[in-house]
Amino acid sequence: MTGSRHEFAVQSSKDVYVGKVMALRADEVVMPGGGTAVREIVEHPGAVAVAALDADDRIMMVHQYRHALRRRLWELPAGLLDVRGEDPLGTAQRELTEEAGITASEWATLVDLAPSPGFTEEAVRVYLARGITEVGRPPVEGDEEADLTTRWVSLPVAVRMVLSGTIVNSTTVAGVLAAQAVAGDPSALRPADAPWPDRPTRFADRMAHGGS
Repeated sequence: MTGSRHEFAVQSSKDVYVGKVMALRADEVVMPGGGTAVREIVEHPGAVAVAALDADDRIMMVHQYRHALRRRLWELPAGLLDVRGEDPLGTAQRELTEEAGITASEWATLVDLAPSPGFTEEAVRVYLARGITEVGRPPVEGDEEADLTTRWVSLPVAVRMVLSGTIVNSTTVAGVLAAQAVAGDPSALRPADAPWPDRPTRFADRMAHGGS
């Protein structure tokens, strides 16, 4: 392949919708042939999830209602990067305690995801956490988390739940399979503070400026 790569410059951009946890904008993008095309992009604050393994290699799962699918899903403890000034690892540590009532002394980056890069900036980092201590969940009132339940599941069973279609949350699918993959090769893990070039920032910046 010769020549320079096309840069896909944004010629113009307009907001379509701005909500509390996402925004929709329409970008007019210059295509390789010289014309333009409109690409609708969902802005998202980004998220983290935690594959927490105990001494018996059981993984912590939460059972939580998801209104888009109108049912409860088996998922990893997770949360949005929606606290300004909080780094992703700090968010993961907080969410692990809030959702599962546990803390961990060992943290590593397990896998990074771009769930739907064709139309959204959403990116998710999944951490692997070990050295588990039970501390209990803090009181929760309102919203879906008040109905959340937790369960320790052996890693082989969790893998079978993925393959059988019982686990369908994409972040959880990736986290479970990645945890199984590194079980025999911990050296494959990245540090907890590994670079994350795809972490979204546009929605957070928008909210910091009053949503505009």
